[in-house]
Amino acid sequence: MIESIFQYEFLQNAFSSGLIIGFIAPLLGVFIVVRRLSLIADALSHVTLAGIAGSLYLSQSVGALASLNPLYLGIVASVTGSLFIERLRRLYKHYEELAIPIIMSAGLGFGAIFISLAEGFSSDLFGYLFGSVSAVSRQDLWIVIGIAVIVIVFLSLFFKELFVLSFDEEYAKASGLPAKWIHVLFMIVTALVIAGSMRIVGILLVSSLMTLPVAAAMRISKSFKQSIFLSVLFGELAVIIGLISAFYLNLAPGGTIVVTSIIILLLTILSKKLESKGVVSG
Repeated sequence: MIESIFQYEFLQNAFSSGLIIGFIAPLLGVFIVVRRLSLIADALSHVTLAGIAGSLYLSQSVGALASLNPLYLGIVASVTGSLFIERLRRLYKHYEELAIPIIMSAGLGFGAIFISLAEGFSSDLFGYLFGSVSAVSRQDLWIVIGIAVIVIVFLSLFFKELFVLSFDEEYAKASGLPAKWIHVLFMIVTALVIAGSMRIVGILLVSSLMTLPVAAAMRISKSFKQSIFLSVLFGELAVIIGLISAFYLNLAPGGTIVVTSIIILLLTILSKKLESKGVVSG
């Protein structure tokens, strides 16, 4: 595949996008898992599905929009969904978790409607659902690069604040941190990563890349920074192995990436068990 990457532009796009996503998704995923917001990624992925399906329907119905990249409307839908989740979390102060199924249901509902209007599943929509190596365009790659820059800048500016908010939100609020606005920005950045990752991993599987590498890292890491490093490492391994497997076996890359992530998770669990048995026996 290494030779093919330099021969075909679509493979260059897919592999480059995958490496970037393998870095930013687990990087942001560490904060998502620690803050117990894992299901929000699922909710936003379903909202993104509605945006993608709506864009495909519009491209079929309106001639002027035939060349519109569905990723744009997917990003708009994902960001809008993140803002609605945050609004609903404040509205239902004592039942904040209600915001997630509400937005997820809305995403599924609108997605089903737009898919019906677009006369069912197309090959393009199937690619968005489970990822596609051949469908990643140079424009998609530039969008992913832009999102990666936003993620890195955001985490560079607010790393300490996010760290405090993740482990002691009450203390963060009491110390005067603008917790509300940092959380809103965090939700928007999360929505951007989810929307940007769907070409490679797929809408229905993108949340897995944000959580499975983190789950594996947390089994063997001894500090928060080590968790971040290992999460990114496992994410990159999953993407590289998954993309190569998808290319040679002609499979959806989302599935191969997620299965690879699961194998890595199982190996870390097994490693931890063997380590604990060794300590006990010793």
